[in-house]
Amino acid sequence: MIDLKHERGLEVFYDLVRRSDVVVDNFRPGVLERMRADYATLAKVNPRIVCCSITGFGGKGPNRDLPSFDVIHQAMSGHMSITGEPGGKPVRVGVPLADLGVALFAVQGILAALLEREKTGLGQRVELSMFESMTFLLGYDATIYLNTGRVRHAWGTTHAHHVPWQVFETSDGWLVVATREEVFWQSFCEAIDRPDLADDPRFARNRDRVANRDELVEILQACLRVRPTADWLAAFRAKQVPSAPVNNFAQALADPTLADNNGIVDVPYAPLGSVRMLANPVRLSRTPIEGYGPPPVLGEHTRQVLADVAGYSAETIAELEREGVVTPMKNEE
Repeated sequence: MIDLKHERGLEVFYDLVRRSDVVVDNFRPGVLERMRADYATLAKVNPRIVCCSITGFGGKGPNRDLPSFDVIHQAMSGHMSITGEPGGKPVRVGVPLADLGVALFAVQGILAALLEREKTGLGQRVELSMFESMTFLLGYDATIYLNTGRVRHAWGTTHAHHVPWQVFETSDGWLVVATREEVFWQSFCEAIDRPDLADDPRFARNRDRVANRDELVEILQACLRVRPTADWLAAFRAKQVPSAPVNNFAQALADPTLADNNGIVDVPYAPLGSVRMLANPVRLSRTPIEGYGPPPVLGEHTRQVLADVAGYSAETIAELEREGVVTPMKNEE
């Protein structure tokens, strides 16, 4: 941990930048310039450096200095307006989608900048905001609005353009079906022993089912409610109908897909011995992940980074600690 408000701390930071590839920050616009840690400054220290700045609302506009949290962006980006039941209250997506989404886009931007650097030898600044990342995730619904003016509303688990595509209640729980292609609709009707529905002119084609959505869903719900979820899933899978149970966390994390693909790992963690966690979903054939380590605590690798990256001697590091320029983890003392 380095105190960048300390003049010598800034020098230490520059020494690290000279030997590094990427600097990531999530400060508000203008903070880096005041700290003399902005891209223009760091590019003079190391022209190959890639700087990634993640902000709430970007570097321009009336909201650039507003506080930024996941729930703020879920609300402002429009996601809450399309999540939940039709006519109901706005609903937050159950995971921090803005936090996770902007991080995934940041990785893409950084990797693209590093690849371009291999061609030119020069780094660059990567900029992205949580708000723009969330609006980008609106996908084709945003494109439809921008070109037609049609504003999407919440559909619950149903789909605006495909029927049936939603949750249904069974005798002991819930399941979803997604019959996007006509072949799936026909197989679905066979699986529920209602082949007549596939020939009914009200429901024969998807456009007919969309036009008669309420009538059809009422029929299907009455049918599916009489048997348990497991029975229906067996019938659907026998007919290759896209379907799934609505799992809770315990059921989802017990799915054999995770176990069979090493999707859960035990990570060493001193206070508890180990912690079970989800594995990285990315699998590389030539460079597989050999193992997982515990997350570092603040300042845990201060001395190691200063020695390995900046090339500082133990004496120099000790001097910096005495001056309060850098702070190691407490149990490093």
